[in-house]
Amino acid sequence: MKRFHSRREALILGAASATAACAAPMVRSAQNSLPRVAFIGTGGQGKSNMGALMKLTTPVGVCDVDSTRLAEAAAMVEKARPGVVAEKDYRKILDRKDIDAVVITTPDHWHARMTIDACAAGKDVYCEKPLSLTVAEGRSMVNAARKYGRIVQTGSQQRSAANFRDTCERVRNGLLGKITTVEVGIPGVNFKGPPVADGMPPAELDYDLWLGPAPMRPYNLKRVHYNFRFFWDYSGGQMTNFGAHHLDIAQWGLGRDNSGPSQVKGTFEYHPMKWFEVPMKARIEYRYDDGVTMILAQGDDAIRQGTKFIGERGWIYVTRGKTEASDPALLKAALPSGATRLISSSNHHKNWLDCIQSREKPICDVEIGHRSATVCHLGNIAARVGRAIAWDPVKETIPGDAEAAKMLSRPYRAPWQAPLA
Repeated sequence: MKRFHSRREALILGAASATAACAAPMVRSAQNSLPRVAFIGTGGQGKSNMGALMKLTTPVGVCDVDSTRLAEAAAMVEKARPGVVAEKDYRKILDRKDIDAVVITTPDHWHARMTIDACAAGKDVYCEKPLSLTVAEGRSMVNAARKYGRIVQTGSQQRSAANFRDTCERVRNGLLGKITTVEVGIPGVNFKGPPVADGMPPAELDYDLWLGPAPMRPYNLKRVHYNFRFFWDYSGGQMTNFGAHHLDIAQWGLGRDNSGPSQVKGTFEYHPMKWFEVPMKARIEYRYDDGVTMILAQGDDAIRQGTKFIGERGWIYVTRGKTEASDPALLKAALPSGATRLISSSNHHKNWLDCIQSREKPICDVEIGHRSATVCHLGNIAARVGRAIAWDPVKETIPGDAEAAKMLSRPYRAPWQAPLA
């Protein structure tokens, strides 16, 4: 039996479910030929994705393990389209034939299982970054998308910003000469301490379903919802949270969307009082087989947040809303005849919807999201084992280091099964 946090929530969700039941089966008119989308995970970023996509397509469902958030999301969609489906369990969303695609904006530990299940159910997917919690998960997500012929967009929205694309085109077309170094800056941890004692889950939260495949732990307010980012069970810390943005741009500029580095080493600095598990600061060094060195710094003012490409003829630095260069002429110079041009998108969500219609790969296809997340994961692995590791980007293995290689995957809590597709 469903349990609601308040009578108001029960009324909203009850009305939504009743209206949806009366409306089914849905008859699609020409006006409704756009994909019918459901939103799984409706927290801060989830609502942001909802707001963007509700302007572009037909919202039909919402899903969240927190009934307060679920009620808020249902009310938000009801204003645009009466009859929204509201469920706590994502599997009920995937079972519906009147839903074409899903947007997954959950904690990272759920991304793989939900994406693979969605692909198997015939749904196209928009999955937030970082794509996966482990390298093995990411490869399984790619395999599932290909096996079931689904369109899977990774939510690395910087790919759809003109200044990032322009920078990567200039790098790829040799305006900086041979690239020698890439610097990537990401922010430090914004955990709101101090910690609190374990307690009982609130009535509105299905805590067991929130955990899903993650290990069973006592409920703690500072581990759930936004705070999942600070604990290894659910996240890779800022390395995956922001690295999935700026390392993704580094990969794009270096032309490594189907590959990655060959060697990785790094160090972490943890909170002195151990308020959270992930590092407070980090410095990771990547080496590519063509000699490029990439330095990632977390929480270090010496390397600004964003991505800086350094070549024999100068440098270009790019971040959100800003591009700078060692010589302004580098940003004004025309690209050479026959220049490499990258996929152009001005709206990440619309690109996904367009590709659902055309069946072309989106600008941040699942393989790209997997490769960029892998760079993040490798940095975490190298720093956690405390030594340099080798990486084979073709076989996706860490040769000669059993301890590090074991961290390419994680066990799943029963009854959830590891997503291998």
